[in-house]
Parts: sequence; C-alpha cells; structure tokens
Amino acid sequence: SKLAALFEHPLYNIPIPEVTEKDKLFVVNPMEKFSLHSSGSDEWVSSSKAETLLPTGKTAYDTYPTWLKFHVGINRYELYPRQDPLMPTLLQDLATQRIISSGTTSLPTPLPVPLPAPPPASLIPVCPLSVQKFGGTQLKLIMTFPNYGQALFKPMKQTRDQETPIDFFYFSDFERHNAEIAAFHLDRILDFRRIPPVSGRLVNITKEIRDITTDKKLAKTFFISPAGNVCFYGECSYYCSTEHALCGKPDRLEGSMAALLPDKTLAKRRSWRSPWRRSYHKSKKAEWELNPNYCAQVRETPPYDSGHRLLDLIDMTILDFLMGNMDRHHYETFEKFGNDTFLLHLDNGRGFGTHSRDELSILAPLQQCCSIKKSTYLRLQLLATQPYLLSDLLREALATDPLAPILAEPHLRALDRRLGKVLAAVGWCLAR
Repeated sequence: SKLAALFEHPLYNIPIPEVTEKDKLFVVNPMEKFSLHSSGSDEWVSSSKAETLLPTGKTAYDTYPTWLKFHVGINRYELYPRQDPLMPTLLQDLATQRIISSGTTSLPTPLPVPLPAPPPASLIPVCPLSVQKFGGTQLKLIMTFPNYGQALFKPMKQTRDQETPIDFFYFSDFERHNAEIAAFHLDRILDFRRIPPVSGRLVNITKEIRDITTDKKLAKTFFISPAGNVCFYGECSYYCSTEHALCGKPDRLEGSMAALLPDKTLAKRRSWRSPWRRSYHKSKKAEWELNPNYCAQVRETPPYDSGHRLLDLIDMTILDFLMGNMDRHHYETFEKFGNDTFLLHLDNGRGFGTHSRDELSILAPLQQCCSIKKSTYLRLQLLATQPYLLSDLLREALATDPLAPILAEPHLRALDRRLGKVLAAVGWCLAR
C-alpha cells in the first residue's frame, strides 16, 4: 500500500502541539450521569438499549457511537488525527447504517450527552426524521441513523465522465457527489484533515427517503417518470424543478454521505468571507483580479496580519486548485478556538468538474503573496515523486469507497499535472 507507506513517512508524523483541555472542542465529564429521551423511534424507547450507546460512569466514552467519538476528538489543531482508528468504522457507518429519516429540516429532538463542560451536560439537537437541508443552490438531505448519527446526503447529478461545459459560469455548475468523496480523501492525503469524513452510498429513494420523510414540502416533489423511475426534486435556489429532477434506476440513486459536524448550538462556528472571493457576476471582476498588489492590503487586515491564518488559506487554495474548485467564497472556523485554529474545508461539490483545463486564477493567493507553509511545500514535493505520486495515492484511497471508481482516470492524471503547476508557482516565488 502506497498510502500506508505515505502515512509512515516522517513528513506525515510531525507532532502537533500538546492538546490541553482548553484546546479540545468538548470536554467530557465521565462522572456525569445521562439519560436518553425517546425520539419516537422504536429502537430508542428501551432504556436498556440506550445504555449500550450512552452509558453512565467512567467507561462511557468507550461505548459512545462512532460519530460522537469523532465529535469529542476535535481539537484546536485537527478535525481528526492522522492515524485515526475511528475512520474506517465511521466511513462504514456512513455507507451502511440504516436510515430512519431523511429530508430538509425539522424541530430537533434533544439527546442528553456529556458535552461540553462547563456546564457538565448539554443538549445535542438531532433532527428526528429525514429532512432537506435548506441553504445553498442545490438539493441536499439530512439523513438520520438509529444511533442518532447524522449525515449530509448529496445526490448524484452527473456521471463520472461528464465535464462541466466550457461556457458554464462557475456559479452555475452542478455540485457533484463524487467530488465530495474525492475531496475528503485528497484533503487527508495532503495532511490537512479539515474536511469531515465522506463516504459514497447507494440509496433507495422509495424506502430511505420518500416513505420515511416527514418533510411535507419534500414529499410533494416525488413522482414517477415516463421511464418508470422514482424521481424527486425538493426545494432549493436553482436546480430544484422537474427539469432537474433526481431519478433512480428505478429507485436506486448514488450519493455522498458526509458526517455532520457538531450542532452549532453546541460548537459555534464563524463564517469568514474569503479575501479572494470571486465576484459572482457575469461581467464584473473582483478586486484581487485587478490589483496585482492585492495581497499587501490583505496582510494588513485582521486576522491575516498575524498568526498562520493566511498560510492556512493558501493551503485551502492549493486544495481547490488541485480539484479545480472555483467556488470557495467563504470558509469556517470553530469559534471556541478564536483565530488560532484550522480552517474547515466544507462544500467541495464543485470540484473535479473539468480535467482538460486548469484554472490558474484559483492559485492567486499563492502567486500574489508568495507564501506557503514549509511543511506543505515539502509534502507537495514528496507527492510529485515515486512511489508517492499523488494520482496513485488518491486512486488507492478511492478504491475502498462503496461507489468506486469515484473519479475518471483523466481527473486523476490531471492532479499530477496541476501539482506540477503549484510547485512551479512556488519555484517562481523562490526565484524572485
């Protein structure tokens, strides 16, 4: 396994600073006793069954469901550890756990869990039934599992070998389920670890969405196509109409299942507008596209005037360039950690739309600021050489997904070409 060898390399074993209590997103109080509130699901009425998942006493953490262990493990420096023993189980849960609900949004059901301290216990809101997630331009659903875990489902919109038409504006592009899956694995290979875990899944539209949703608006959008396939379109800003319906074969539909981050009532997140945000206008250009010295004023603006925020943003820029993602208008951080923490790389569905073209403008922060983390640069150099070639590593990582193959071969080959261009941009900066 080239992937296993990569994670054994010294560049992938640079220790993070010591994690103190204040560096943890949640502090578990093992002495706190908790009880379970029924969500209306038969599986959760029995208190004896509840205790197998949310027990009391000092051994509680060992028997938490995997999604809760993932939440508890988040700290100031990483979303999950490099050698995370939870990851295979969490990805399997996303791919196989029974879906008890799906849809847009609904009133949460409180589930007491030992988070955070102080106070010693808090309520974690859980959407009890399959609901559609509002916000964004395209349809996505929140899926709930029997162990109260939740995932964001993005359905398949185009096939692996389709490219985004050359005349499409970036803000009109489809969101691709396979791009979400590939982005998670690429982010991990780059050692950023800032994208929540994502797995592919084949969903039964009839049994796992239509028949169990309590979302009346979503339920009204189901129909049978002339070909006899089950279809639906939901509600969203753009591609939610009969012309853009999502149809199964006859009711099976591919999609990505992304582990949800802790609810914002427990772990507030701050949304930051990217300084290199595009204009989202058909003819206007953003200031960074017109001003070659734009980075100088960014460097004088908080939070980019101190710490590693600008370097973290350049990391994200490199990830986006490798994927061909032009749609990074905002990013988020956990509010608890202030400005001294990593950036969350969320919403990557508009990556991997083209393999025949490289959008160099995505690299503007790197090119204009001529700054990069030394550790990032060294890893990029490593991923451009055998036996650690980036395309080979991502191919191996994606082969384990239930929907493999995730990317068409031309997209994998494009990664190596684009990585060469990132290194050339750094070389140009060094030459200056």
